[in-house]
Amino acid sequence: MSGGPRHTVPVDVHLVLRRDGDAGPEVLLSRRAGPVYATGLWHLPSGHLDPGEDMVEAVVREAREETGVLIATQDVAAAVTVHHRPPQGAGSRIGVFFEVRRWSGLPQVREPDRCDGMGWYRLDGLPEPMVAYCRAGLDAYRAGMPAAVHFQQPGDLVRYAADGIERTHLLAAPPPPHGIDLPHRLRGFAEQAVGRIAQAVDVSWARAGSRVWRLTGAGGGTWYLKRHRGPRFHDREVAAYRAWVPGLGRQAPRLVAADTAARAVVVTALAGRSPHGMVLDAATELRLQQELGRLASALHRCSPARPAAPPTAAAGTAGAHTAAAKVKRHLEEARPYLADGDEELVLALARAYEDLPQAAHVPTHGDLQYRNVLLSDDGEVGLFDFERSEYATATRDMVRLSDTWTGRPDLRTAFLDGYGAALTPVEEFRLDCEAAFDAVSGIAYGAGHDDPEVTERGHRTLVRLHALHAGRAGW
Repeated sequence: MSGGPRHTVPVDVHLVLRRDGDAGPEVLLSRRAGPVYATGLWHLPSGHLDPGEDMVEAVVREAREETGVLIATQDVAAAVTVHHRPPQGAGSRIGVFFEVRRWSGLPQVREPDRCDGMGWYRLDGLPEPMVAYCRAGLDAYRAGMPAAVHFQQPGDLVRYAADGIERTHLLAAPPPPHGIDLPHRLRGFAEQAVGRIAQAVDVSWARAGSRVWRLTGAGGGTWYLKRHRGPRFHDREVAAYRAWVPGLGRQAPRLVAADTAARAVVVTALAGRSPHGMVLDAATELRLQQELGRLASALHRCSPARPAAPPTAAAGTAGAHTAAAKVKRHLEEARPYLADGDEELVLALARAYEDLPQAAHVPTHGDLQYRNVLLSDDGEVGLFDFERSEYATATRDMVRLSDTWTGRPDLRTAFLDGYGAALTPVEEFRLDCEAAFDAVSGIAYGAGHDDPEVTERGHRTLVRLHALHAGRAGW
């Protein structure tokens, strides 16, 4: 141990204000201006601690002063710690980066003497020129690393240079004990709910934004822990589990615990395997479709129907946009991937959709397809993943499942037999319209997120709709 003076360093706080954009996660950046360090370069909202202030208080204050957004302390999560040394001078500093996904207010420039620009940028598309120190922290954050060392040398640039010498050394977390690979906060939440966890296995779907772990308790028992990609999905799923899902009985999970601040839930496990991607014999798939019809009917009737809001292309949502205007936005993104005549077909269906009699809205699953279904060895069917649940038209819940009916009218008949009601001609046409809107949205999403399965489902739907509506008068 050295007998010299203790080494002390300044502490900075950095705000990683994060939202889910159409093309992936985005963070808020501001451009420094005026007589400040790194003027003209992009940086996260940041600052130093005031006397007597802790780190969380500091990042909440800096957010308010620089951007105008209001953040509750419980919504501040630790992200990355960076030990940084600038190219000028020998002194180093500690930068603590905090992630925030929930806030109130619209971000805007509040200190024009120090900042002349502000905007949202994709994590995988950060702007230039950018402060190298800030880029080091975001590189560690994107890599899921808890810390980094970023010691620059005399002559290095203050700004990040892709072709420069790499000064960022990422530090990984130690391997998890006993096979438990859970963020500390989520592990604490889960163990409060179900007791000590012996094992946690990441079973997240590869192309989803949410994270899911299968938990095994120290004394036995299995549960699932899910962290949602954003507050909207969390709030929807929790509300559905509390109000609607109990009506499905043992054929759906039961909510054990929910943590709004962490956007996480723990639910009970269901027996069975997903039929997604399985080759099912005819009799098994007919029983599956019939049971899904029965489950959909039970869900749609578990709470009183509501009068319809003005119809939009995103069925089940209210707003001032017409169906045609809404679908045009998705068409802009999907247009490079559409076949001849697709756009004209979808716009014609959107116009016709607005003229349909308004349908009552009922509780819906929102993503009813084989991927969210379990089939047990004894033939029992379970339904899970309610993060897209909302009040919508009953036909909206048939859109994605109807892809399995193409060329298999027997499966469609089995579903409606279980549902207990045939579709009227108006409902049939409403289902076609909503399928077209979902197809365009899926093509745009799939192409932008490297999800060929969703893209291909969209193309199959449009081919089917062309065949159904070929030669329709006025089209």
